[in-house]
Amino acid sequence: MSQVTEEEVYKAISTVIDPEVGFNLVEMGLIYDVLVLKNGHVSVKMTLSTRGCPLHQMMIQWVQEAVVRETESEFCAVEIVWEPAWNITMAHESVQEALSKTGIGAS
Repeated sequence: MSQVTEEEVYKAISTVIDPEVGFNLVEMGLIYDVLVLKNGHVSVKMTLSTRGCPLHQMMIQWVQEAVVRETESEFCAVEIVWEPAWNITMAHESVQEALSKTGIGAS
């Protein structure tokens, strides 16, 4: 088995769409860190756009499944963190623009 790269992990996670807003988790800026261990396992540190997200557990599962499905990793651990708190400025510029038109993230 070849070593999984961070780039492959981010690409895999980008297949996971936040159903509330229709953008992937990478574009949203919700992925804070990716670590590929020597044994090929992957660790992802991420946040959610809101603490009360009803899909909290599903989002974790979707990330884990995407990483295992799209890379050669056999295991993906996901840690949800709340610091720093997510805000709209963490999203890619195109996402910021699209969301601001809907009122999401507007000050």
